[in-house]
Amino acid sequence: MRGGKTPSRAVPATLPGLASASSASAPPRHLPPEAHLPQLQQALLAWFAAHQRPLPWRVNYTPYEVWISEVMLQQTQMERGVSYFTRWMARFPDVAALAAASEEEVLRLWEGLGYYSRARHVLAAARRIMDRHGGVFPAALEDIRALPGVGPYTAGAIASIAFGEKLPCVDANVERVVARVFDLDTPVKQEPAASAVRAWALRLVPEGKAREHNQAMMELGALVCGKKPRCGACPLAAFCISLHLGIVDQRPVPGKRTPITPIEVVTGVLRRKDRIFVQKRLASGVWGNLWEFPGGRVEPGESPEAAVVREFEEETGFAVAVDSKYGIIRHGYTTYKITLHCFALSLAGADGDLEEAPDPPVLTAASAWRWAPPRELEDLAMPAAHRKLADRIFAADAPRRLPGA
Repeated sequence: MRGGKTPSRAVPATLPGLASASSASAPPRHLPPEAHLPQLQQALLAWFAAHQRPLPWRVNYTPYEVWISEVMLQQTQMERGVSYFTRWMARFPDVAALAAASEEEVLRLWEGLGYYSRARHVLAAARRIMDRHGGVFPAALEDIRALPGVGPYTAGAIASIAFGEKLPCVDANVERVVARVFDLDTPVKQEPAASAVRAWALRLVPEGKAREHNQAMMELGALVCGKKPRCGACPLAAFCISLHLGIVDQRPVPGKRTPITPIEVVTGVLRRKDRIFVQKRLASGVWGNLWEFPGGRVEPGESPEAAVVREFEEETGFAVAVDSKYGIIRHGYTTYKITLHCFALSLAGADGDLEEAPDPPVLTAASAWRWAPPRELEDLAMPAAHRKLADRIFAADAPRRLPGA
């Protein structure tokens, strides 16, 4: 027996769409999934009909709403995604409204979801739909795939959920379900398991039920077959090879973890009377076209105080002095963790009460700049760590010190 464990039998006695076992209290016998696909599909669909979450994009299933929800939910928790989706639809209810928006507004509404290239691609795709498809979201898979930023997964999700095409949706939740049900014993994101996942995911899609099935697979992986699976509540328990073998906790096989790189950076908030200096990052890069307080990395052997003075002058030409330290903000991303040292700055040798503004900056890492009153910062799209800093400094009348100050 693979894994050397006693088979787990903590499963319900009856399952939707399946006959009961030999007695009312006995667990169901194992049903090899490849030999019982119709029953498996029926059990999954029955479970989804009874347990699906009432999500806003499931009301009308418009292609536009399905598209926006799928893009937002990449790298985003469901509850957070629903909040952003609701706010987005209130401002951009259709493709035409989105296409007419400025990039600045789109980025601001996207702020906090990360991966800002997704927001820029969404805007570009909306404009392409207006230009090439008369404002009607395309139904053909090749046309959906041709939209900026739409990869194979997103295209398949839109085509199947919005248009009913017999295509699979393979996200991390589906990978987990397939790996357990069919006992895939190699990492799911690597070959040969990656191809096996896609093949099984397609084979499982029942005719005429792509929308319900694909959502059911993703919902099952999110609510039941999670990292800590609840096998007793699973409609596929009788079909699951991993459960039958007692190795659910060993599937999916983990791949090699990407190491987390720590990065120490600094930023400075430069004030002139009631104005704050901010700059707009260059279009390229992770945070392209977002507004920020200038700063950069701490060099080896350099103090954060020296780093912020050096970085500020390198990026703007301004000679600055450190007035005080606000504290430290820590923010984690997929492959790195930022420790951001935050400082209050003033122009070196300048009288803070002078009415005259300093000479224009000489930008080396930005495309635009402004002296903004604090209330305007709320309307500017900023990277998450800089938004945290702005909120904490300017949320109240008086600045508040940050943890670690």
